[in-house]
Amino acid sequence: MLDARQLDALAAVIEHGSFGAAAKALSLTLAAVSLRIKSLEDALGQRLLVRGKQLHPTPAGQALLGHVKQLRLQEADLLAHLQGGRRPGAKAVPLQSLSVAVNADSLTGWFLAGVAPALEKHRLLLDIVVDDQDHTHDALKNGDVSGCVTTLAQSMRGCVAEPLGVMRYHCVAAPALVAKWRTGKETVAAQRLLASPAVIFNRKDALQDAFLAQHFNLRDALYPRHFVPAVDAFELALELGLGWGMVPEQHLAARAHRPPLAEVLPGKTVDVALYWQHWTREPVPAQRLTRAVKEAARVLGAPTLFPRV
Repeated sequence: MLDARQLDALAAVIEHGSFGAAAKALSLTLAAVSLRIKSLEDALGQRLLVRGKQLHPTPAGQALLGHVKQLRLQEADLLAHLQGGRRPGAKAVPLQSLSVAVNADSLTGWFLAGVAPALEKHRLLLDIVVDDQDHTHDALKNGDVSGCVTTLAQSMRGCVAEPLGVMRYHCVAAPALVAKWRTGKETVAAQRLLASPAVIFNRKDALQDAFLAQHFNLRDALYPRHFVPAVDAFELALELGLGWGMVPEQHLAARAHRPPLAEVLPGKTVDVALYWQHWTREPVPAQRLTRAVKEAARVLGAPTLFPRV
């Protein structure tokens, strides 16, 4: 059986990034933290940490960190259950924290608004990692989060992948720019488009490349780029005529009081299928969040904005 004190020491070192910070958080000496981790490594017969200029866990260390987080959630749920059974006047059920990874468009479009009632009802806290939908599953794989909104359809080891729907993206720009690129009523010259900057969320964002490949048969195209990693600023950059970019249909539908954006190719979209990947054996708080996420995608993702897969 794994030693709880050794596991706590390992988790503290990984979460705080150093032995010294972990020792301070655990109110232990540096030697005590080092000894506990060495004993755990000896018991398992493998390294759990890569010690160097930047300390980071090995795959085995990451797996153990995920195990520790599950144990913490299960313990918090048990305490909540026991306290919930007390007489009136007992202390309130403690808040329970869950780490999740979500792409920015989902976060602002439907995720937060959809899960907010469940967070309040079940006294849940969220620790959100924001990443591109093609990369959020890395945080789940590493044990950093208990669930993620991802494009990965295949369930990872120890996880379940549940379909949420399809997020539909339109390529848009300021109307004056689109008019300049058009050679006909709804025809845009690819050369003119590629000569203008694209507005891209971050360097992991591949939606614009998918649009060019799907609708212009252009792959590995070269074009100037602005990087604007904030949803409101991203759309503001498009409104200001800085370039062209991909915006979810759900966001476009909510732009009634903002300057207009025009489609580069009307009706030509890029569909991104999303999934909720989470641990197969979820503690009760995580189960509640999973139900809330699926319901949020169903209710807030109206068929015309978020069609089902």
